[in-house]
Amino acid sequence: MIELVEQNAVLQGFIDKWLAVQPQQRVALAFVDGRRYPGHVALAALEQELLGAAYGIREPQVAVAKLNWWAEELSGAAASGGRHPLTQVLFDDERAHAIASDLWLAPVLAAMAQLEQGTAADFTVQFDAATPLHGALAALETAWWYGSEASPARAARVATLNHLLYALLRLEQDAERDRLPLPMARLARHGLSRTQLRVPSEARRQAVKAQLDDLLASWRESATLAGPLSVFRALESRHGNQLAQRAALTDDALAVLQTGQPRTGLATTLHAWQAARAWHRQLAKST
Repeated sequence: MIELVEQNAVLQGFIDKWLAVQPQQRVALAFVDGRRYPGHVALAALEQELLGAAYGIREPQVAVAKLNWWAEELSGAAASGGRHPLTQVLFDDERAHAIASDLWLAPVLAAMAQLEQGTAADFTVQFDAATPLHGALAALETAWWYGSEASPARAARVATLNHLLYALLRLEQDAERDRLPLPMARLARHGLSRTQLRVPSEARRQAVKAQLDDLLASWRESATLAGPLSVFRALESRHGNQLAQRAALTDDALAVLQTGQPRTGLATTLHAWQAARAWHRQLAKST
């Protein structure tokens, strides 16, 4: 009994890490019952673990070691049931065994491939460089929630956009990293150096605004793409899109991005409810 309590506490710790990054998902959990759909929640927490390894570790060799561990874990989980608490929850569900093994490994391989990426030349190159990892995560998520026949195109697009938005709000903190949140063409056009990214200026304001304009244009295009969104992805996308719109209308967009907006109010509850309704409608159509 004590061992079971300890296992549950460890599992909850990984879920709490995901919720710390996306607190609005606490509202979504009212519509995606973790007791009935534990794998849906575990998959979201797994995504956060992989993203943390891909982006949150400064030393590439440490990131590679962690991602190699995940590659071994996910490649053998179908047979072993997994060692990690999240893997154990996932592979206790028949959905995990219905998903092709390459879908499980694709996010880890994409995360490894992007570790050495530098600053992109322009927005299109930046988006294309981020898509393999976030598209692979979206494909895995879509297959889990809706089956292998569902298109992950829309989920891949909004997952990538949310990543690029989050990277942009960390512009000051990540100004010394090899991969900058603003592409080289944007920096050159506005005459910005790395050190100048840390300091408010008219040039930085215009560069951030131009980046937001490209993000929002791509967000609008995402509505035309095929495929359903998970409840968690839909809520993340709605929040990111609205934050980007709000920031683009202000004189200091970066400050608005960094401040964020409320994530647990009535509007968030309504959006989560709408996303859950769309989820159940999509499931009903496919059965």
